[in-house]
Amino acid sequence: MRYEIKGGSFPVVVCNLESGEQMITERGSMVWMSPNMQMETKGGGLGRMFSKAFSGESIFQNIYTAKGAGMITFGSSFPGQIRSIDIAPGKEMILQKSAFLAAESGVELSIHFNQRLGTGFFGGEGFIMQRLSGNGTAFAEIDGELVEYELKPGQQIVVDTGNVAGFTPGVQMEIRQVPGMKNKLLGGEGLFNTVLTGPGRVWLQTMPICNVAASIRPYIPTGNG
Repeated sequence: MRYEIKGGSFPVVVCNLESGEQMITERGSMVWMSPNMQMETKGGGLGRMFSKAFSGESIFQNIYTAKGAGMITFGSSFPGQIRSIDIAPGKEMILQKSAFLAAESGVELSIHFNQRLGTGFFGGEGFIMQRLSGNGTAFAEIDGELVEYELKPGQQIVVDTGNVAGFTPGVQMEIRQVPGMKNKLLGGEGLFNTVLTGPGRVWLQTMPICNVAASIRPYIPTGNG
């Protein structure tokens, strides 16, 4: 598979496949393709379908197979970036649920549960994230710009909830309260922050869609005059 990421604020990734090569996606991310691409929708087994339904994700995958050399393009759904990730044994990645865009068929998708209960209730993306393992190239959709840090063992970074796009499995994620009652009530930063502890690589996004939705909600007419 050869690929090229094109576009500005609304990018696409154009994937050129040889005959028999496959791409997978979990939502309607395909924007155009050559006519010799064959689509098949699969559920991935009862247990996996149940876990995906529990997490709020789509329980189905769309698998596109090239019947002869072909092309397929996947597009972002929000202003931002598309980033490629090389997945291999020992090079796994954990992403927020909405970040996964598409991948080669050798990439395995599974549910990643944050072990700390507080992370689940207050962590912005909840205690359920998505783990990418196996072998192949995957593509992630980032809201806004991507900022990357490499944390050393024990090194921490405090992040506003919702801005965590992903991290490598060695990174620990937990939730801490904003200190001080005045800070909680008057600071405008919410009640909780996400704390990421190394070692490992951290992806942060500058414009999470949940924050954008919260910003424009007061301006949406309610129908009450």
